Amino acid sequence: MLNRATRMLRRSAGVVARRWMGTLTQVQTNQQVAALTFDDGPDPTYTLPLLEVLERHGARGTFFLIGQRARQYPEIVRRIAAGGHAIGNHTFDHRQMPLINSIERYTQIRRCAKAIAPCGLQLFRPPKGRQNIRSRLLLTLMGYQVVTWSVQAEDWLIRDTQWMANRLEEQIVPGTIVLLHDSLWDPFAPEASDRSSMIAAIDTLLQRRSGSYRFVTVPELLRCGWPIREHWYMPPVPEYTPITSVRN
Repeated sequence: MLNRATRMLRRSAGVVARRWMGTLTQVQTNQQVAALTFDDGPDPTYTLPLLEVLERHGARGTFFLIGQRARQYPEIVRRIAAGGHAIGNHTFDHRQMPLINSIERYTQIRRCAKAIAPCGLQLFRPPKGRQNIRSRLLLTLMGYQVVTWSVQAEDWLIRDTQWMANRLEEQIVPGTIVLLHDSLWDPFAPEASDRSSMIAAIDTLLQRRSGSYRFVTVPELLRCGWPIREHWYMPPVPEYTPITSVRN
């Protein structure tokens, strides 16, 4: 009986820990819904064409904005919100959470929140998906829900439109949260900054899934099922050192 009680206690503790300290990666649902999320914007060259594609197909996305860029392009922030899309916090200047102390983390989050106000929600995505227990705890105390992903199209690399569209179509299932970028804060090569192939891939995906899937914001996705939260802790990675050319 004691062993059984211990197992039940541990299981309950694990559920509570995932609820309060877990990171949202997807939603368990029977509905044909998924969330497209976009990091590192807003971008004056690519965000507006992306919005046009989404809205032409009746899709809504979630944009995790960098505060420095949001402050520079407030009209794009307002345009995102006006289209019914959700806006989340992606720090002020893309600092990896494990590389800075608690005061710096707080400052990064608050400065971004100020830059995206009044359009921003209490959603946060850690730069490069990197966080540790301390940074996750801070976000809990600040009232943020941390959102990562369950599917990605490697759009930070140099991938062509069909490759990305096929990868997404093969991997998206009900409740998926997809990682994409309408801009790149620190591209590994100049060619990678071009978001045209990604935008075309989204256009292709939405055409293929027309009528069979709804693409909604993260808050809308949460209303469609049960959130799946994981213990998502990853050490920092080296920042890219830009190179001048890439060989295929």
